[in-house]
Amino acid sequence: MKIEYLGTGAAEGVPAIFCNCAYCKGLRARLAAGERTKELRTRMQVLIDGELSVDFPPDAYAHMTARGIDFSAIRYLLVTHSHMDHFYAHDFILRGYKYAQNMAADTLTIYGNREVCDVFRECTRREMKDSVKANVRTMPVGAFEEIAFDDWRVYSMPAQHSSKDPLLYLIERNGKRYLHLCDTGRIPDDSMEFLKALKKRADVVSCDCTFLWEEAAPDARHMGLKEAARTAERLRRAGVMDDGTKFVITHFSHNSRPSQEAVERAEREYGFIAAYDGMTLEI
Repeated sequence: MKIEYLGTGAAEGVPAIFCNCAYCKGLRARLAAGERTKELRTRMQVLIDGELSVDFPPDAYAHMTARGIDFSAIRYLLVTHSHMDHFYAHDFILRGYKYAQNMAADTLTIYGNREVCDVFRECTRREMKDSVKANVRTMPVGAFEEIAFDDWRVYSMPAQHSSKDPLLYLIERNGKRYLHLCDTGRIPDDSMEFLKALKKRADVVSCDCTFLWEEAAPDARHMGLKEAARTAERLRRAGVMDDGTKFVITHFSHNSRPSQEAVERAEREYGFIAAYDGMTLEI
């Protein structure tokens, strides 16, 4: 299983699109001067084996051009929730007609909650050609479901977030497992019990760390390092993680000042892997 972290930033990106805080101004100036740095973070997207994407943000086009990825090969899209930075549905208007030729995969299936399906219809109803619509379909997914397609199995569970019915996913293929825990604050107890009952050890866990070194409130919709560490321990107790599991922190906000020094310190002190745009793991 090949896991590509195409984007690792929160909704506003890093540097944030309209922000003039000292961190964003400084990073913009460094980027404009030609510096190449892992501190540049586009909106979050994970690509698995080149054919399954977790979320599809407004920065997907930038991901395609930066990494040379053939997005027409994506057959399955798992959407965690309907917020724009995770599901930019307008782009799918361009998946066919005169806009796209010789696509690698004829059809794309989008899995998400009912609000995700509603957002897709609203964003595409005016401009999507019937010939495109015939090859892009949405499939509603609820919590605590098992979805099977081709040689993939996906298990859904609730997140703690501000959107309607947000979801987390455990993704399995050929005996390898990836657990996606973004966007979310503290993992709900029923989600943790669901994972425990599955008795499936994850090879890689991606965990929300929007706040980085800042403390997250118990009812927060995102995590910082301390809550991520508590999540890792809960996953260990549930049998979802062991010493061989790679625990990755991601979805960083400019408000947490995610400098290279700050994320490297997190890696040293917590033993986590800090994701960056373009990072690839193979398991």
